[in-house]
Amino acid sequence: MFQRKLILSSLLLFAALATGGAVVLSRAPAPAPEPSTAAPAAVPVIAATVKSGDVPIVLTGLGTVTALNTATVRSQVTGLLVDVPFKEGQFVKKGDLLGKIDPRTYEAQVDEAEAALARDQAHLDNAQINLSRYVPLAQQGFAAEQQVATQQAMVAQQQATVKDDQAALEYAKTELDYTSLVAPFDGVVGIRALDVGNIIQPTNTTGLVVVTQVQPISVIFTLPTIDIPDVQKALATGTVKAIALSQDGKTELDTGQVSVVDNQADPTSGTVRLKAIFPNPHRRLWPGTFVDVQVVTAVQHDGLTVPLAAIQQGPQGQYVFVVGQDHKVTMQPVSVRESLAGEALIDKGVNAGESVVVRGQYRLSPGTLVALADPNNPGAVPNPSTASSGMLP
Repeated sequence: MFQRKLILSSLLLFAALATGGAVVLSRAPAPAPEPSTAAPAAVPVIAATVKSGDVPIVLTGLGTVTALNTATVRSQVTGLLVDVPFKEGQFVKKGDLLGKIDPRTYEAQVDEAEAALARDQAHLDNAQINLSRYVPLAQQGFAAEQQVATQQAMVAQQQATVKDDQAALEYAKTELDYTSLVAPFDGVVGIRALDVGNIIQPTNTTGLVVVTQVQPISVIFTLPTIDIPDVQKALATGTVKAIALSQDGKTELDTGQVSVVDNQADPTSGTVRLKAIFPNPHRRLWPGTFVDVQVVTAVQHDGLTVPLAAIQQGPQGQYVFVVGQDHKVTMQPVSVRESLAGEALIDKGVNAGESVVVRGQYRLSPGTLVALADPNNPGAVPNPSTASSGMLP
């Protein structure tokens, strides 16, 4: 019995010691962290300098290339098409032969009209000779006045007949000329609509071929009505330069000038149509295609420009990060007048010569210390998309 009590007491003592040790361990205080004395690392960014210079004020509109002249070459007479001496897509000059209709029927009509004119001219000559004989005889009393009057009427009748014959001859010659189908102006011929051996006639609406003038050429484009006073002001002082660009805005196709502003606006879209004329020497503008048109209305002297990548958008509007002499950035609100070719024209907010951040803004806040990276190595500064910026360090 005594031995069992001794064993039970030993177990209780061991349990108490074990519990007390656990309590002592759980109450042990954790060591306090040592304060950090290291300065925050500079954030790498790429910066650019605010430039000053003459900046064109440009308005941009979407336009459609339109030929100044387009004509369907049709026949004005009926006949067999015997020759088509052009190649599809060929550049032709005004008056070049495009098609030939069998002329034999119309040549015979000319010959017939010439013969009728010659016959009636001979009758007229004879009547005039007889009249010249009767007049002096009548004056001497050897011919009746009635005979003279009759002869005068015959001369007048023959003169009218000759005049009618001359008109018939001119008509026959015109019909003969119509057997030659020619280009009405300089241009490019399209796809041939009729082949040799077919009968062509005036009722054929498709005609032989379409000729389109491409040099010069026009572009009809639209601008918001709010921009029209600037265009009209520029037109009043001289020519207004127009630049045609590819739809992606990367390739300049030609340079011309604005020729007219339409006389009324479209109330549904709030735009006005304009026409610009381009010389198109390399035929890079083609009828029916879409292009962007930039209209230069003025030039701003001493304009301040920064790369478009420097402009940021916040709740209060647009701003840039300006790098100070101490390499710390400040958030500076700006007013952008226009953006063109990757550059933004600033109305106010920055000064010439200041440095603005163009890459790496996502890690910046006012007062952040920055380190200027090599602008020729953009990979040194990450520039995340909106979707991934929150996940990057």
